Amino acid sequence: MTTIDFTASAELYPTRSWKAKAHGIRYKRFDKAAEAIRYAIEDLPPECLLGTYLEVDEARFDSRGIRRLYESENFPRKRAAKAKRAKSKKAS
Repeated sequence: MTTIDFTASAELYPTRSWKAKAHGIRYKRFDKAAEAIRYAIEDLPPECLLGTYLEVDEARFDSRGIRRLYESENFPRKRAAKAKRAKSKKAS
């Protein structure tokens, strides 16, 4: 597992699918990687997470990598209820 600086800035690049466009999901820049990871897992529609990737300090993470970072014991933010995470887990 790659460790990252959760306080570093991050960029989230959404999938290019029509589903993301239909939801109005676009490129986003975050001051902290932890915010970007939380947003990707908790706020993106599950069907839009697949194909999305995160870039932090020139390291790239696909949807599985984003999920691993979110579930990491080093993740600094409070996570959503397991029921919500389980729903989004089906997409990856």
